[in-house]
Amino acid sequence: MRLRTPNVHWTLRGSTQRVVESIPPIVQIVLGATAAFSFAYFVLSHANPIFSVTVTIASLGFTRDARPRRIVETAFGMVVGIALSEMLLAALGQGVAQMALVLLIALLAARFITGSAAFALTVAIQAMLVYIMPAPEGGVFIRSIDGLIGGATALIFTALIPRDPRGLAIKDANKLFAIFLDSLNALKIAVRNVDVKVVDEALIRVRKSQPLVDNWRLSLESAIAIARISPFLRKHRHELLGQVRVMRGMDLATRNLRVVVRRVDFLVDDGVPRPYLADLFEQISDGVALLAKGLEEPGALDQAEVSLKAVMHQLDPKRFGIADQIREASVLLLLRPLLVDLLCASGMTEDEARAELPTI
Repeated sequence: MRLRTPNVHWTLRGSTQRVVESIPPIVQIVLGATAAFSFAYFVLSHANPIFSVTVTIASLGFTRDARPRRIVETAFGMVVGIALSEMLLAALGQGVAQMALVLLIALLAARFITGSAAFALTVAIQAMLVYIMPAPEGGVFIRSIDGLIGGATALIFTALIPRDPRGLAIKDANKLFAIFLDSLNALKIAVRNVDVKVVDEALIRVRKSQPLVDNWRLSLESAIAIARISPFLRKHRHELLGQVRVMRGMDLATRNLRVVVRRVDFLVDDGVPRPYLADLFEQISDGVALLAKGLEEPGALDQAEVSLKAVMHQLDPKRFGIADQIREASVLLLLRPLLVDLLCASGMTEDEARAELPTI
């Protein structure tokens, strides 16, 4: 059996794009770490407030999940690790055996707090820094205070200098819509020209679409959570909640699209062109394009609803004279739940969308 090596490609464009996309979190981290250090050093006169900086950096991070709850959990866990290490250091003293015990307890406590392996390692590193570094002047829990400053600073900067989570959510949504529309276009070409290769490639792409849905969902959750505490994003809460409805509908529609693509892949093997199916896929594509436009122009969602209902009313095998052709009729039947999901994304309830289905 051949072992396949990972397909990793480095490109200057990709690296540059990654840097550009990272500028908002980089600015937020730099300003937050600087503010935390300055407060601990200049205001509280802490001689070496390293933990105010490390907790700020780790709490903000580069993760897509920028929810305040996640930041609080991260900062809390790190401060617990720092305080625990300080207490054990005061109680047990220094030594190799004591260091091992502190590390063991820190890891166990971190795994109890959360299932994140990266978080557990971060807590352990903080605990070891406390244990190994010389004790600062000012008391046993000075470093715990610095950690609290870092956590508070991260939360404040999340609210006052957000990373444009709304823009990130729209960008994630556009990636999903792009692959959805590409797949519909491939289906149109496949059934019109009986092109098996095109639909095979579409099947590969659409099978990899779930991470795009997951990214969009996480971006939206972060944006909504930040909007609750940020004075700059609060006005967008209604818009973001509306986008959640679109995301949920598109999630289900994408799952159904995978089934449709697999069925069409099976259908085109007979070598028969089907122009009417190509026309249906083109109409669905027009409606989905309006859904994508509706993320930033809510009025387009009403247009999408009208467009998609017009498609749904055609989804009766008898209309095309294929009621007795199971292979072909099955594609139309699979399009029915797909259209229900798309109409739900446009703003209809599931019952309202199902009521639009023609009787078969």
